[in-house]
Amino acid sequence: MIAAIIEYQFLQNAILAGILASIVCGIIGVIIVEKKLVMMSGGIAHTSYGGVGLGYLLGFEPILGAFLFSVCAALGIGFIKRRGGARSDVVIGMFWSLGMALGILFISLMKGYPPDLTSYLFGNILSVTRSDLYLILGMTIVVVSVIIALFNDWKAYLFDEEFASIIGIRTAFLEYLLLILVAMTVVVLIRVVGIILVLSLLTAPAAAAENFSAKLKGRMIYAIIFGTIFCLAGLWISYVTNIASGASIVILSVLCYLVCYGARFVNRKMKRDRLIKIPE
Repeated sequence: MIAAIIEYQFLQNAILAGILASIVCGIIGVIIVEKKLVMMSGGIAHTSYGGVGLGYLLGFEPILGAFLFSVCAALGIGFIKRRGGARSDVVIGMFWSLGMALGILFISLMKGYPPDLTSYLFGNILSVTRSDLYLILGMTIVVVSVIIALFNDWKAYLFDEEFASIIGIRTAFLEYLLLILVAMTVVVLIRVVGIILVLSLLTAPAAAAENFSAKLKGRMIYAIIFGTIFCLAGLWISYVTNIASGASIVILSVLCYLVCYGARFVNRKMKRDRLIKIPE
């Protein structure tokens, strides 16, 4: 495969896209797992399908439509959640279904059927273009810069939101900012694993990283490493076996997380058994 990487531009684009996606989902994934915002992230991801459909209907880049819908959904969900106007799971469910329904509606109004629609739903990292790569790179730089610039605030926000507010940190601003960063991360991952499978790659590396570090920075680094391994190994499996790249990346990431979880469970059980064992 090394010779193919040197020869083919699309493989080089795929590898770079996988690394960049691993960086952004490793950083944001740790935060959303810690704040228990996994389902909210799923709602934002699926709402973006409406933007994809609108892009096809009006003739502009579907990924830009996905970004617009994702940001609007993030701000809408965050606003309603903070105002306490409805239960957050109900709001997420409504945005989730509305985005998918709008996407289906917009596409049904088109003449014909877009041939590459499945790449937005299920991902195709091998089809990432140079322009997609520039977009992914730009969003990755923004996400990483924001996290680094406000890293201490993020730590306080994750440790205790009420305490962070008392010491003068604007928690409402951080929450809205986090949701926008999640929307940007979703757009980055759409071209890699697709809307349907975004949630797995966003959470599996972060969840696996919990087994290796208790510190926020350490978890982010481990999550980035795991995400990179999952993307590159999944890409290799996809290339060799000729199966869908998004599916192979997600299946590998979930299996690795289950192995980590199982090993952690067995280790805890062995430690507990040693503690309660009565010496003869």
